[in-house]
Amino acid sequence: MSEYSPLSASLWTSILCSAFSVWTLAGGEVVVIGSNLPIIAAPGDDVILPCHLEPMFDVQGLTVEWSKPDLKPDPSDRLSRVKYVHLYRDRKEVPDMKMASYFRRTELFMDDMKHGNISLKILNVSEEDNGRYRCFIPKLQSRVKAAVVELVVDPNHVKTSTAETSLQTQDHQDKTLRNGSPWSLLSSPSCPLLLSLLSLHNSISAFF
Repeated sequence: MSEYSPLSASLWTSILCSAFSVWTLAGGEVVVIGSNLPIIAAPGDDVILPCHLEPMFDVQGLTVEWSKPDLKPDPSDRLSRVKYVHLYRDRKEVPDMKMASYFRRTELFMDDMKHGNISLKILNVSEEDNGRYRCFIPKLQSRVKAAVVELVVDPNHVKTSTAETSLQTQDHQDKTLRNGSPWSLLSSPSCPLLLSLLSLHNSISAFF
């Protein structure tokens, strides 16, 4: 019976991740991907909530909705409805459908939308902006049309520029993948459904 080691688990994880990625690309399905780590900023920062499509896909002609899924309508007001943080429709922003607190504070990267970038920039954030944000493409022909990104505005956080905030988040994600265990790799959005496969490998290895 061979001894199970973290190295072999890591190798199998890499192989399975690669195989799954090839299978996904071969299937031709485009998926929406957000961030598995919160975006942390200080009050007054300009932040970017990352969201994109893989493989690269032109979304300029589609509707893109950014909302706060945890924000519910007031049950005492039948006419109330949850508006959008940002709404892109017919190749332009629709400001009339936005929440008043985000008026003139949000924007998409219009030139990058043809490459599948639907990240949202929010200017001058405050603690009132804390929470989960959902990017959603309702007419995308995919089983994964939405992703959620969490924003944490911490008054004790050192104020940064928008670029620095974005780079710090990406660097944190990269370090997690480099230094984490094989199980943390499996929790990554790039390798769904592989936990069960690795468990199956463990069971088979026990017989050799």
